[in-house]
Amino acid sequence: MAKTLDARAWSIVAVLLVCCALSLPASAEDNPSAAVVSPLDDGFSGLYNLDFAGAQKDFATWQQSHPEDPMGPVSEAAGLLFSEFNRLGILEAQFYENDETFVQRPKLTPDPVLRQQFLAAIGRAQSLSRVRLANDPKDRDALLAMTLSSGLQADYAALIEKRNMASLHFTKEAAASAQQLLAVCHDCYDALLATGFSKYIIGSMSAPVRWILRMGGLPADKKGGIADLQTTADHGHYLAPFARILLAIAYVREKDNPKALQLLAGLQRDFPENALFSREIAHLQAAH
Repeated sequence: MAKTLDARAWSIVAVLLVCCALSLPASAEDNPSAAVVSPLDDGFSGLYNLDFAGAQKDFATWQQSHPEDPMGPVSEAAGLLFSEFNRLGILEAQFYENDETFVQRPKLTPDPVLRQQFLAAIGRAQSLSRVRLANDPKDRDALLAMTLSSGLQADYAALIEKRNMASLHFTKEAAASAQQLLAVCHDCYDALLATGFSKYIIGSMSAPVRWILRMGGLPADKKGGIADLQTTADHGHYLAPFARILLAIAYVREKDNPKALQLLAGLQRDFPENALFSREIAHLQAAH
C-alpha cells in the first residue's frame, strides 16, 4: 500500500505544475485593472506557447520595475521549472493518465545550473513574501507567491528528483497558503487551481487512501475538485488556460476522451505555437 499511496499522492503534486501565475487575484470582470496587459501577462502567455526565453525577459522586466513584488521571482522560478520539464519530456499529458505510468517513469538528469537558479528565485520570492506578510498578514500577492513557491518545490521534488514524500510536504504547505488566500479573497479564482485538482485526485482514490491523506490535511472531493477547476477555467486570470489543461487530464482519467479533445482543441487554437497540444490530440485520437 505504501507504494500505491506514494504514486497516487504524487499525482496531487503534479497538477501544481505551472501553478505559476496568481499575481492578479480577481477576474477582469471584477477588477478593471486586471484587463491591463503587464509583462507578467506576456510572460505567462509565453510559457503557454513554450517561449521560455521570451517569458524570462518579460519576468525580468517586471522585477526591474517592481523589485518588492514577490510575484516577480516566483514567476521566474516557474518559467525555469517549466522549461526544464519541457526539456525532460515531462509535459506530455499521457504521463499523467494513470498511476502505473508515473511509477514506471525513468530517473531524470536535471540541469544543475538551472536548479541553483530555480532555488535562488524561490528564496527571493519567499523572503519578499515574508516581509510583506509581516506588515499585512492578508497581503494577497504575498500569499499567492508563498502558495506558488511551495507548489513549484513540490513539482521539482516529485517530477525531477523522485522524492514523492518530500513533495507531499510542499503540497500541504501550498494548500494551506491557498486556503489563507481564499479566506481573505473569495474571488481569487486562480487560487482554486491549487486545491481543485488535488480534491479531484484524492476523491478518486480508494477509501483507505482518502482517509490517510485527509488525516494529513489534504481534502478529498472529486466533484468539488472538478467544480473548482471549472471556475478557474471560466474566471481565472493567468491560470485559466492551465485549468483547462488539468480538466483535460481529468477527463482522460475518467475515460471521457471527447471532452478532453474539445478542451485540447481550444488550447491548440489559443496557443498555436505549443506543439504539445497537437501531439496530445493525436495521441487521444489514436487511442480512441
